[in-house]
Amino acid sequence: MDLIVAFITGLTTGGLGCLAVQGGLLTSTLAHQIEQDMQAHNGAGSTHKFKPHIAQPILFFLLAKLIAYTILGYLLGAVGSVLQLTPFMQAILYFAIGIFMIGNGLRMFNVHPIFRYFVIEPPSALTRYIRRKSKNGASFFTPLLLGTLTIFLPCGVTQAMMATALGTGSPIQGAILMFSFILGTSPLFFSVAYFATRLGSAIEKYFTRIVAVTMLIMGLVQIDTGLNLSGASFSLSRTVSILQAYALPAQTGRSIEVNEFGYFPQILHLPANQELTIEWVTRNTQSCARSVVVPGLEYQKILPVTGRTEFNIPPQEKGAIIRYTCSMGMYPSQFVFDLEPTETN
Repeated sequence: MDLIVAFITGLTTGGLGCLAVQGGLLTSTLAHQIEQDMQAHNGAGSTHKFKPHIAQPILFFLLAKLIAYTILGYLLGAVGSVLQLTPFMQAILYFAIGIFMIGNGLRMFNVHPIFRYFVIEPPSALTRYIRRKSKNGASFFTPLLLGTLTIFLPCGVTQAMMATALGTGSPIQGAILMFSFILGTSPLFFSVAYFATRLGSAIEKYFTRIVAVTMLIMGLVQIDTGLNLSGASFSLSRTVSILQAYALPAQTGRSIEVNEFGYFPQILHLPANQELTIEWVTRNTQSCARSVVVPGLEYQKILPVTGRTEFNIPPQEKGAIIRYTCSMGMYPSQFVFDLEPTETN
């Protein structure tokens, strides 16, 4: 399920983000190819409609990009396996990414000159090298090289996915996660790069605005995720989730059903002032809900696909609330300690 989410993210917002940051490099690389094809077409005196051969360079570019990011995901996962991020560290990371994405979106709208700092620039020598190579024609080497070098020019959405790969703590999972994400970006990136060479600058401006709006929305989502992972009492997704839960009858018991769509009940009422044992119950659960994070108790656990896992909670004062979520900050839920010991079995 996490890989499907990564693929869909790439297919939508990730593709637009990559286009805004990296599309110009590929388009400039293709320009010389079009000129060469046009000269050959005119020189041969062909009466057929002119069709430049730009699909192959785009495919080379995207293939190199896919391989490069898969290797990067492997390395990030390897680092994460040594350096396991705590929920608080993950929250700070999501806050930083969210602020960066919002700043980047405002920069693209030219809101204020200060937002020009919300862009990650590679070293000037590397930038000059990339630009020089992007004007050297459209041999297979150039798009392969440029596709590989895109790891130095990630968009905000890609950077968020890189942070997720780091948090997996597994080289293989990190590699597969980045592979799924970049594979998802490829169809939209190919389509836009293919037609942008014909539609000119107007379509580029149109997509730039879409990416800017997307950046703002995704930035807010990242900050909301950070709030959930930090155990904050307020976040937009938590507020919506809690309002929905309070519309239902109060739920008591000692078990939480963990499925593809989160935790049920979302609010579990428990007795105060006594030690408790809660069971996480999974039944062929594949989503990120399996990775439970309880920030207030510094608890992180990857649950089995199917099974029952005990979770011990120390005595809590009456009225206390313990919030939890998955490792991606989705499905915010909570335990409410407002019952007397005799009110539940």
